[in-house]
Amino acid sequence: MKRKIAAIFAADIAGYSRLVAEDEEETLRRLASYREVIDDFIAKAGGRIFNTAGDAVLAEFPSAVDAVRCAIDIQESLRTRNMAYPPSRQMSFRIGITIGDVVERDGDLLGDGVNIAARLEGLAEVGGICVSRAVHEQVANKLSVQFADIGAQEVKNIPTPVHAYMVAMRREDGTYSTPQIKKVTKTAPAPNWIWPVVVGIVSIVAIGVGGFLYFTKIETAKAPTIAAIAPSPSPVATASAAPGASPTMAPKAQLPPEGATAAASPTPSPTAASGGKLVADTVPFISERVRGYISGEYSAAGDYKALALNISGYIGSALNQPNEEAARNAAFEQCQKRADAAQSPRRCEIYAVGNTIVYAHGRPPMPPQPWVRRDATIERAFASKDFPMLRDPAKSRLENMFVPAAKSRTVALGPGGQYYMVLGASSVDEAARRALESCGAISGVACMIVAVDDNFVVPIPTLLRITGFFHAASSASILAEQRDEVARKLGDATGWSAVAVGAAGRPGLGLKAADEQTAVNSALADCAKRDSDCHVIAIGPFTVGPMN
Repeated sequence: MKRKIAAIFAADIAGYSRLVAEDEEETLRRLASYREVIDDFIAKAGGRIFNTAGDAVLAEFPSAVDAVRCAIDIQESLRTRNMAYPPSRQMSFRIGITIGDVVERDGDLLGDGVNIAARLEGLAEVGGICVSRAVHEQVANKLSVQFADIGAQEVKNIPTPVHAYMVAMRREDGTYSTPQIKKVTKTAPAPNWIWPVVVGIVSIVAIGVGGFLYFTKIETAKAPTIAAIAPSPSPVATASAAPGASPTMAPKAQLPPEGATAAASPTPSPTAASGGKLVADTVPFISERVRGYISGEYSAAGDYKALALNISGYIGSALNQPNEEAARNAAFEQCQKRADAAQSPRRCEIYAVGNTIVYAHGRPPMPPQPWVRRDATIERAFASKDFPMLRDPAKSRLENMFVPAAKSRTVALGPGGQYYMVLGASSVDEAARRALESCGAISGVACMIVAVDDNFVVPIPTLLRITGFFHAASSASILAEQRDEVARKLGDATGWSAVAVGAAGRPGLGLKAADEQTAVNSALADCAKRDSDCHVIAIGPFTVGPMN
């Protein structure tokens, strides 16, 4: 046996026994598929799986940074896969990571490091990551990750509390979750003399409450029963079943029966409400047809009405309600029912009450128009495998959903690898606008239309590896005084373009080229005239680097 210090990664499925009990064959099939994803990420990050049991995975990594980065990649990839399933059938992992002294025996690892990682996994939220203080200290200044300190946690079979941190996972709308504290260290027991006092106080309070309830019951029995009058039916605008498809008008629907519990509406606080007047043409995420409903029937209706939507374009409205709360609840419930029916992972929110916008998030970030520039010299046939900056699960989703879908369809891409597709819209303009709005809401920054119908509409580099979006005006690789000029020239260019820089940051440009290789050669030659050690940093709208 030999001892060593290692970053230990422990993962298992939340609610695995329930999933197996409900559908054993389907659960085991999906577990095998998800394990392929996990195993691949661990191998690529330099980790080694040293033990598995059922749904559990134990792995070691050479560094905490590699382990945490791998865990985040796994959770984001599995979250994308889970979008295809209703919440009750989603298969979500919890992950715990620590650094500890372990003993290696016949390839297996044993010791407190393994035990603590397993306990941290138990503290993690569903789909989340929990790490020890040692891991947090190693990672905090090396990764762009947000943490929540949940303090010292008492865990089973570990004699001393473990100081733990939750990794704040990014939601679909680009915001970060607020981790919930699972368990805190026990406080010291109260002194013995307190208990008699507590018992006495409780007894007195119980007598008082009992008397109050007795007399209240007598008075209540004498009160007359007031019949509730159900409000009139309200028209509802809803999205079609497929995510991203154009919403259509649904038949009039009744509100929930009197006494039914409506889902609570995630209403923005008054301080966060925009307070602007509702203008149909500025409502994001939805089709032009639904905008027509809002500008007509909804806007013309009287008071006590509300409009709810989510960033996938699902919408619900309630008109002619008895009060504002009823309007909010009915609109939210109708929207969420349709989103749930289409297995949309995104929650609805109240967008407007009456004709006043109360949506807290404002307009999603959008790029300048035109959103799509058609140029035959750079367009080529769409192929899911060539889509930039996406992992294989996302490419498979494009192949299965985007490729066979009806026109007009578009895919928008964000600089962090976020993407959003709109299928079967009434026009390319509508598909582009909606894809950019939803992608922008998810990523928090402006996205770019990469594909329209059967073609890529931006240059897709093949000579070098795509690493991100290129913005000349803020590129640290280019001399500051030359960035605006490079941005201006690229903005006016058509065809293929490339940017090269040398050791001193002086740029060289290859513009209006007929193909990728010509643009690259021209940029390198232009750079060599004024600098040395030139290399290409951008092709088309993307930053690029060497092939792996």
